[in-house]
Parts: sequence; C-alpha cells; structure tokens
Amino acid sequence: MPFTLPRRRALDHLIRPTRAEVSVAALRHNLKAAKAAFAPAGVLCVVKANAYGHGAVQVARVLEDEGVTMLGVALVEEGVELRNAGVQSGILLMSGAYQGGYQLLVEHHLTPTVFSREHIEQVQQAAVRARRQVPVHLKLDTGMGRIGVLEAELPQMLQWLKGADHLVLEGLFTHFASAEEVGAPMNQLQLQRFSRGLAQVRQAGFAPKWRHVANSAASLSRAEVHDGAELNLVRPGGLLYGLKPPGWREATVALRPVMTWKTGITHLKTGAAGTAVSYGGTWVAKRATQVATLPVGYADGYSRAFSNQASVLVRGQRAPIIGRVTMDLCLADVTDVPGAAVGDEVVLLGAQGPAHVSAEELAEYIDSVHYEVLCGLGARVPRVLVPGA
Repeated sequence: MPFTLPRRRALDHLIRPTRAEVSVAALRHNLKAAKAAFAPAGVLCVVKANAYGHGAVQVARVLEDEGVTMLGVALVEEGVELRNAGVQSGILLMSGAYQGGYQLLVEHHLTPTVFSREHIEQVQQAAVRARRQVPVHLKLDTGMGRIGVLEAELPQMLQWLKGADHLVLEGLFTHFASAEEVGAPMNQLQLQRFSRGLAQVRQAGFAPKWRHVANSAASLSRAEVHDGAELNLVRPGGLLYGLKPPGWREATVALRPVMTWKTGITHLKTGAAGTAVSYGGTWVAKRATQVATLPVGYADGYSRAFSNQASVLVRGQRAPIIGRVTMDLCLADVTDVPGAAVGDEVVLLGAQGPAHVSAEELAEYIDSVHYEVLCGLGARVPRVLVPGA
C-alpha cells in the first residue's frame, strides 16, 4: 500500500552514541601556544583532511574566530567546502589544482600553489575571466621529491610568472622531508636550497610577502624557520590538534589533545567459558565473560587491526577489545569493570577519569602514525564541538 513519509527535518540529536567530541578550549589553547612559541612569524593553520579528522568546518570557524593568519587545505574541494560554510579567512591550496578546478578556486577566492606551466596558465586564464588579480604561492622542491619546482627549473618558472599579469606572487615555500628527525643533515640542505631559491625570486623582481618552510615538527625544532624576517610563516597541523610529531617523546610546547572519540554499550551478554565471539572465532572465553557490544566498527575508522589488541575505557577502567572488529560493531570484555551496564559511555580514544587511550597507542596496532588514526575517522562519525577540557 502507498504510504506517506514524515515531513523532512534535520536530526536534532544523535541516535547512535558514537561521536567524536572536539574540545574548543583545547584547540584554542594549542593555537595560543603555537602563536606564542613561533612569534613573530604568522601561523597558517592546516585544516586539510577534514582538519586531521576533527571536522574542517567546525575547526576552521573556531580558528577564524581566533584571528589566524591563514588556513591551509590540500584540495580545491576542501577549500570550497569552507567557503560554502561561510569561512572568510585566507585559504592556501597547498597542493596543485587539477584540470577543471582552476575556475572554482578563483571564484571561491582560494590562494593556489603553482609549480608548473599549466598551473600558471590555467590560473591566469581564470583570473582574467574573473577580472581580478589572484595571489599565488610558488612551491620549491628542495628535497621532498613530490611536488614543487626544482632549482634548475626555477628561472623558467619565474619567466612564466612574469608573463602572467593577473597573478601576484604572494608566497614562496617548501616542505621538509625529514622534519621529525631533528639533526637530519637533509634539513639544513633544504634550508640552503630554499635560501638560494628565494634569492633568485627576488633577483627576478618578485617580493613574496610570505616565506614558509615549516610544519609542526620543523617549527618546534628550528628557531630560524620562524624568525619573522626571512621566514615569517609556519604551518602547524598536528600540533593544533594536540599531536606531538611522530617519534618525539616530548614537545617543547604544552599541548592538549583536542579529540575524544566515544561510543556506548548497547548490549550486554554473558558467555560461558569456551564461547567464541565475532567472525572466525578468533577470541575464545577462558572464563565466564561479560561481553559488551559497541556500535562502532571499521566503517567508522575503528580499524579491523584493533581486533584482540586495543582497549577501550569503561567507568574509568580499561576493557579489551575481543574478537574481530566488524564493519559496524565490535565487542569488549567488561567482566572486570564493576557495574558495567547498557548505556555506559565508552571512550575509544582519549581520557576517562585517570585512564587514557592515545592516538599513538592505536597507531602501533596498525604500524602507522597517530595522524592516520585520526584522519581515518569515517564521515558517519559526527564531530561535536564541546566547550571544555
């Protein structure tokens, strides 16, 4: 029989208890710490990859309210999303645009990175159509080997830029290949190459307002990269979200984790000794076990590699993940958590009372870095801004 659907309306509450809570206070604290540590240089806040999984629109609005110098994204689509959400700050597209994206980036007042003739010609054409000057940043490849202009190619690139009368060279930058290795000789070599490139740019008659080379790790380890004179902009990403550079035991800036990933217990059952759980029966109870079902799985970014390895927090205590993590659900052993009940809040990542599960810990289970853990949070996990912590 035909049926009538209810009037469409936005959901005004979460139905599934799984969510990522993003602390506004922690984000502001980390930005303030970065500004203080890296002054007099300006701070370009990197919000690519959905703000490292934290929610680009929500995070960008907080950062904009704090008066950041600029925001950084990797894709035209990311920049357009921010503009459509009403973000007004300068947005640097740190990677090159792709065919079909040039007009969009100009229309949405994104600042493109250029490092090829195609970039210059396509942005120039879009700028002519828009009848305005467009600022661009030129990227030098000083040793990373991914994108950017090699030193030998720079003179020709500068000639092409001279011929693009609707482009203004606002910035010059590069990226370290070994920023996390404080004493790596490559870091000094790249600085030398950048210095030579900057000299060529100036000799060609350009005066880029912004000169920048440093991500979080480089900004923390080398004072010269934020001297405010030759190098006057830094590009923190992970640092903003409370992440120490991979492999570092301590950061010289006091950081607060910004995200707490939570879910809840939706079902409890007791399995007798010998009971196997989840696909393949990879975990078998050695005793009578209270098993909690959690509504989160690898489709949410809670990796299948966490199976039989990771722990979650329930009532301030650790509870091990048992059996294989599935697409939408996983299981935890809460036998040793007194009073565990349906509806209890469960922390997958972050703190609960004195206990804590870090992104670094979860990264070990997937043989990766904490960035991947956070960037891997699925789109169906709501990002919820919370004021405290």
